[in-house]
Amino acid sequence: MDEYNADIGIDRAFRALADPTRRAILSQLVAAPSRVTEIAAPHAISLNAVSKHLQILERAGLVERHRRGREHWFSFNQQPLQRAQSWVTETLEFWNSQLNNLEDYLQAQEKVSD
Repeated sequence: MDEYNADIGIDRAFRALADPTRRAILSQLVAAPSRVTEIAAPHAISLNAVSKHLQILERAGLVERHRRGREHWFSFNQQPLQRAQSWVTETLEFWNSQLNNLEDYLQAQEKVSD
């Protein structure tokens, strides 16, 4: 996957995770694959709304759809979250390094001015 497509995948994952209902759906699917009606049961929203949330999660790659006869089953896919976690870790390491360099510079400047 090239860097541009990786960024799109991470963007979609973060957008999908921005909604609390979608995060709750993912928590359900971590436990076990489920059908739409089972996913919708604990939420005070329509089946149509749950289906729309699932479509967003599916486009982000966070869930996978499997058909068994007439039923649609959904399962959690952790790969997009792993890519997002890698990005967060790399970004955190970069900024920690930058802040450490700044701290070293400021300490050096403080010693020079003493």
